[in-house]
Amino acid sequence: MDLNAKIYVSGHRGLVGSAICRKLLFMGARNLITRTHQELDLCEQSAVRDFFALARPDYVFLAAAKVGGIHANDSYPAEFIRDNLLIQSHIIDAAWRSGCRKLLFLGSSCIYPKLCPQPIKEEYLLTGPLEPTNEAYALAKIAGIKMCQAYRRQYGFDAISAMPTNLYGPGDNFHPENSHVLPALIRRFHQASMEGAGEVVIWGSGTPRREFLYVDDLAEALIFLMRNYSGPEQINVGCGVDVSIMELAGLVAQVTGYRSKVTPDPGKPDGTPQKLLDVGKINRLGWQAKTGLEEGLRLTYQWFLEQRQ
Repeated sequence: MDLNAKIYVSGHRGLVGSAICRKLLFMGARNLITRTHQELDLCEQSAVRDFFALARPDYVFLAAAKVGGIHANDSYPAEFIRDNLLIQSHIIDAAWRSGCRKLLFLGSSCIYPKLCPQPIKEEYLLTGPLEPTNEAYALAKIAGIKMCQAYRRQYGFDAISAMPTNLYGPGDNFHPENSHVLPALIRRFHQASMEGAGEVVIWGSGTPRREFLYVDDLAEALIFLMRNYSGPEQINVGCGVDVSIMELAGLVAQVTGYRSKVTPDPGKPDGTPQKLLDVGKINRLGWQAKTGLEEGLRLTYQWFLEQRQ
């Protein structure tokens, strides 16, 4: 990827998109193309086609998406499948039509079956039922992978797909109900620490295991793949290490200064028992995650505090 070329980062204000922009600017990119939702509604096909016809980006990072945690996914399945199908379909098609040289589609580890073997290999896709609470989002992302493969096979369009594990870092969403598990825990433990609460109750049994990747590491991986990978199969992106939700809660408690009781609530849904990606493929290509979970948590909490000042 030529850093002097025109590079469009969709969703540039989001967690992933903002990290991609930070990394590209640091590397010397000078022709970044971005649009806010007010400037370009990605759910409107004609607007997306007009934008691509005028801007004609050479490279596209498809990081725009409707995202959320287990509560948001379970509560708004219609929006999650509709908006994501529209966004990705419009961008992939318009990028190909406008002569884009390469596109990277960003998916999610939730595309894999709920009970597939661990760690999760790329070939486990479509081998079993999905986790019901985020099925709508997962199906949309699977459709995105298949669309990239179809455009590659029929049109020769160099569209690749990356499937990251759970992400966190600067720019995350800390909404009390609609955020992912890690930012939700940071917010709750911060409040409990500030208020001197004697107990924090976390959703579920605390036993499910999750892998967490610092978003700046992901940005580095995506740029690496854009420069070093071309193929139909999706590529897993993660750190290769997981922790239980209860262990994660303990780490967040330490970072936020909370020292009282942490109690699981088994009455709330757990989701998938374990999600640990097999990252052997991207490691063999030459990329590995750099930021450990404790360091990443400290950096994320520092950013969280700065936004509240």
